[in-house]
Amino acid sequence: QVHLVESGGGLVQSGGSLTLSCVASGSGFHLTTMGWYRQAPGKERELVTSITNQGITDYVDIVKGRFTISRDNAKNTMSLQMNSLKPEDTAIYYCNAKYYNGDYYEYESWGQGTRVTVSS
Repeated sequence: QVHLVESGGGLVQSGGSLTLSCVASGSGFHLTTMGWYRQAPGKERELVTSITNQGITDYVDIVKGRFTISRDNAKNTMSLQMNSLKPEDTAIYYCNAKYYNGDYYEYESWGQGTRVTVSS
């Protein structure tokens, strides 16, 4: 099983920046697509951005041009650079990873979440 740990959340003023990081650990796994989800108070968890193991990225429209996802396949890490943050970006951000673990199934793992609060 892959264990994901996020870091980098915090409180920032509107217009500010934060960088989130996610580290995957375990044994015998091969990561495929990784992504960042977020869940704002009273709302459902939503996909914000994703990146394949070949570096192909996708973003939800509301963060395009402000957020940048990246990953280091050798280190099993992923980052999210968030610029021009807005109060509506306030949420708990979750790292997600899909992976193979030696059989034919693609598994999925979640981090515990890191809170981002953007003040106006």
